[in-house]
Amino acid sequence: MIDLDWIRRLIDMVDGSGIDSLEISRFGTRVRIAKSPPVTVSTAAASAMPVAAATAAPAEPQPLTAPDSEDGEDSASGLVEVNSPMVGTFYLAPAPDAPPYVETGDRVEKGQTVCILEAMKLMNELEAEVSGTIREICVENAEPVEFGQVLFRIDPT
Repeated sequence: MIDLDWIRRLIDMVDGSGIDSLEISRFGTRVRIAKSPPVTVSTAAASAMPVAAATAAPAEPQPLTAPDSEDGEDSASGLVEVNSPMVGTFYLAPAPDAPPYVETGDRVEKGQTVCILEAMKLMNELEAEVSGTIREICVENAEPVEFGQVLFRIDPT
């Protein structure tokens, strides 16, 4: 069984140090902790949780942001581009048989869950950082996404 206090101490040590990642194999269990590149959302729970303990705790919802632009707007169209804060698998619904969180044309409010990104077997609910209308969903359901990839375009008006 994994000692979660030991894992938390390792995470704290890596977070407070100058190292980028740490990998330890102990008694048949492999733990890897890595810092993510700086982003405007908190993804520590997803990027630092070891694979062996991935089912230990659900991830907190994270707000979606547009890290590539200062104000998050696509200057040509006035739409806010919502980029992926992590590498993972994009899901529009909480389960295969459930309705999607949002569809094109839907109105969303700031803080509303718009999708799930699965990373390291953790389901990370992502929340809209702006209120507006979904004008485009740029990724297909269950498609892998890269860090910074555009997921949605939202019209904030």
